[in-house]
Amino acid sequence: MNTDSCLLSTTYFGPVQWYQKLNRYAECWIEQHDNFVKQTYRNRCVIATTNGLQALSVPIEKYDGLKCEMKDIRISDHGNWRHLHWNALLSAYGESPFFEFLADDIRPFFERRWDYLFDFNLEITHKMCELLDIEPKIRLTEAWGEASPSLPAPHDFRDAIHPKHPLADPDFQPRRYYQVYEQKHGFQPNLSILDLLFNEGNESVLYL
Repeated sequence: MNTDSCLLSTTYFGPVQWYQKLNRYAECWIEQHDNFVKQTYRNRCVIATTNGLQALSVPIEKYDGLKCEMKDIRISDHGNWRHLHWNALLSAYGESPFFEFLADDIRPFFERRWDYLFDFNLEITHKMCELLDIEPKIRLTEAWGEASPSLPAPHDFRDAIHPKHPLADPDFQPRRYYQVYEQKHGFQPNLSILDLLFNEGNESVLYL
């Protein structure tokens, strides 16, 4: 394990790369004071389906002004998205080796309501860590980009881990694991942690 700390943006069922940081760094600070940015892992995850990759996005309520801190972003109930996301997972992973085993742990996130996206994501993070059998030391920033002033500056991955414009991360080398649609589409790296869990179950931690 890396004895340093890292700084991460919040994620909705974040990618394997994001959970690798939780597993490998001694302390992980999750940013709650950055401004919400569209088309990032803050409110979307990417899964593998029979037709290829699919992005699932959590809708948010409109906010006043041009910017809004992540901790103040509210989840919208528009479009019956919870039902659509769960059905997408059921369709994509219903035949995967561990879907039936994990379904009861995952389904509640699509049945009850959370007001704030950050709180929702944090609950997901804790559950994913439990299923991965990892126990990261998670801290929340007290101000933008600010971990503890008494500690060295954390490694900042807030912009590096991005679905469309990732920055170089030499520490992350995707490891191939079994995927349901690999024969059809080839191995798809760095998908949502759900892809790894549904396909590898309790072996998932070996790929982080």
